[in-house]
Amino acid sequence: MIPISDSVRSRTTPYVNIAFISINILVFLYQFTLGTFPDPRTFLSELDLFFFDWGTIPACLSDRFGFNPDTDPRALAFVCPDGDRVLATPITSMFLHGGWLHLLGNMIFLWVFGDNVEDAMGHVRYAIFYIIVGLAAGATHIFMNQNDIIPAIGASGAVAGVLGAYLLLYPRATVAAILPIFILFWVPFRVPAILLIGFWFLLQLFNGFAALAATDVVGAGGGTAWFAHIGGFIAGLLLVRLFVIGMPRRAPLRVVNRRW
Repeated sequence: MIPISDSVRSRTTPYVNIAFISINILVFLYQFTLGTFPDPRTFLSELDLFFFDWGTIPACLSDRFGFNPDTDPRALAFVCPDGDRVLATPITSMFLHGGWLHLLGNMIFLWVFGDNVEDAMGHVRYAIFYIIVGLAAGATHIFMNQNDIIPAIGASGAVAGVLGAYLLLYPRATVAAILPIFILFWVPFRVPAILLIGFWFLLQLFNGFAALAATDVVGAGGGTAWFAHIGGFIAGLLLVRLFVIGMPRRAPLRVVNRRW
């Protein structure tokens, strides 16, 4: 299911949400300027090195904070960013994406749900909230993958936190979504937000624990950081009430009828 709009009309312009989406798009466009042909000595391209420099590498951060991962020191020396740059990667990794579908999937969810969460929190609080839930998502991924030397990238952990906040703030909202049946055949429908987001979260739980059960390597997830999604979502649920303290209450929910 791909959400395209929701029934909650924002009272304010979501400047911060637009800024986050714009930064993600601009960084992705910058990635196109980087070479993708592997260096014969390292087997890594310029784009690969960019991800290793600015993505979240669990083993590097585990080593930095003294968790003593069972990782070959030579591997750490090869993949970990120089100096203190590794400490910035849990934030910088939120703005990197591995492909168009990765970017579009995250940005569509952020566009549909983020504006209303920003409306409820205010611009500054929403910016802080977004970064905090993104960090919580990264911390969960690191905890579950302490020896992993593959960089984790993407806004999905922070977006998951936004979904958790939206679920508690607007439990009666509905979402207009489309379901792709075939490449050129899309079925439009409306669904309660609690069902769409709840189903999404259950899917993350199922895939996350299925990945753990399918391998002896903790956290292996087939290229998807399922536990980052889970950690970000739970952080959003737990923190949202703190970030709306003192904010004016919304008027009763207004449903916007949109034509397809």
